[in-house]
Amino acid sequence: MRLLIIGSLGGQIGAASRIAMDRGAKVHHAGDIPGGLDVLRSGKGADVIMIDVGLDVKGLIESLESERIVIPVVACGVATDAKSAVRAIRAGAKEYIPLPPDPELIAAVLSAITQESHALVYRDPAMAKVLKMADQVAGSDASILITGESGTGKEVVARYLHRKSKRADKNFVAVNCAAIPENLLESELFGHEKGAFTGAVSRRIGKFEEASGGTLLLDEVSEMDTRLQAKLLRVIQEREIDRVGGSQPVKVDVRLIATSNRNLENEVRKQTFREDLYFRLNVVNLALPPLRERPQDIDVLVNHFVKLHAEANGLPLRHLSAPALEIVRAHPWRGNVRELENAMHRAVLLATGDEIGPDVILLGGNGETKSAAAAKGGGAPGTAALVGRTVADVERDLIIDTLRHCVGNRTHAATILGISIRTLRNKLKLYGDEGHPVPPPGDGEHASA
Repeated sequence: MRLLIIGSLGGQIGAASRIAMDRGAKVHHAGDIPGGLDVLRSGKGADVIMIDVGLDVKGLIESLESERIVIPVVACGVATDAKSAVRAIRAGAKEYIPLPPDPELIAAVLSAITQESHALVYRDPAMAKVLKMADQVAGSDASILITGESGTGKEVVARYLHRKSKRADKNFVAVNCAAIPENLLESELFGHEKGAFTGAVSRRIGKFEEASGGTLLLDEVSEMDTRLQAKLLRVIQEREIDRVGGSQPVKVDVRLIATSNRNLENEVRKQTFREDLYFRLNVVNLALPPLRERPQDIDVLVNHFVKLHAEANGLPLRHLSAPALEIVRAHPWRGNVRELENAMHRAVLLATGDEIGPDVILLGGNGETKSAAAAKGGGAPGTAALVGRTVADVERDLIIDTLRHCVGNRTHAATILGISIRTLRNKLKLYGDEGHPVPPPGDGEHASA
């Protein structure tokens, strides 16, 4: 992960940088917003921007939008500066981190925003077979298509290919084609020249140039518009790109890896994906099996994620009890490895004894939330009792009950609920204003946390 820090962070740059680097981030620093924008335009790139809340956060976000640069922004400032924090969030910052920086909070925010976990952990023969093929093709420059259900680890395998390639010392750049709006994706990929459109105040290097010499991952390439697919095909054929508004092509040297959770042959038949592009990308296909088809991976992944999140949150290492592990092994894992990691993250945060027991293994089944008791045969609670209640009422009770379960800890509750701390904070303020009792903050937390 690449982190760009803009500003002084109240004199806490060194501490924030060390915490981020301890989490595996590559850190760049700019003293002001123009300097930060120059870093981004130059092709150094960033996955997250951390900006001093005393700077013009709104101006930065407007500049990013006008120049079609898609990067999440996190504001940082002294914990007592509540008004600045509110202004930053309203301006479009994804989160607010109080200073001095807390390692657990920074780790949680960066993890939530980037959603990256790059360790390749496996034991099952089905996964070993895929990795054997990956080893065989990693050293080539052939385009590779990685397919599989959501959450199976396609980006993890893409990064593995890069590390094993002759381009390993160069950039690995990932673009999520599903997350970036169509009108922004072209500039994101190919860059733009000054004056190419309103807001293009300077030349900006796109992801292809940023990755030149290295590897470019087109994540969920099946979501790309067919018009842009035609331009991508030309880039693959000619090894050159045209910046938006440019008059001269620019040579690029990238190794392309694409991923998709769709069956691209079906998409070709439906004419939503170009057949010629499909053949160009699919020189080698690595098809990742879902977690339910690689059961021997479950135990090693459980141990990996438990250790990872215990260390990240400064908690003691606890192992799953035999009954808890039995529940985990029996679960269908429709969300695959990503769902398993989220479940272990929750369990690590909620466990209180010497072991992680069944009571904190909170799993989803058939679209419902079920506890360990339900997983062992008690049956997930039905929805019949909810009929007649509004969605807002049900959501409020779920949020408040989860917060009580976490003894008031906002960070832990937000993680379990799958929402940001900011969203949780706004919901709790609304409930308090409406007169509903809200659990006080847990140990070590402020009401604004």
